[in-house]
Amino acid sequence: MGAIDKMKDVAEEVAGKTREIMGKVTGNEVMEAEGVAEQIDAEAKLRVEREKGLPKD
Repeated sequence: MGAIDKMKDVAEEVAGKTREIMGKVTGNEVMEAEGVAEQIDAEAKLRVEREKGLPKD
């Protein structure tokens, strides 16, 4: 994973957290759920890339 890809995934995770918080503050459950989904997607991408970098047994 390149540094730029990693930064994009981290930025996506931060954006998701922001959306989740804005959804909570405004009472918008859809926005809150979208934010959580965006965070999960970004974290999954980061985990896949971390696993690719681990040595194989």
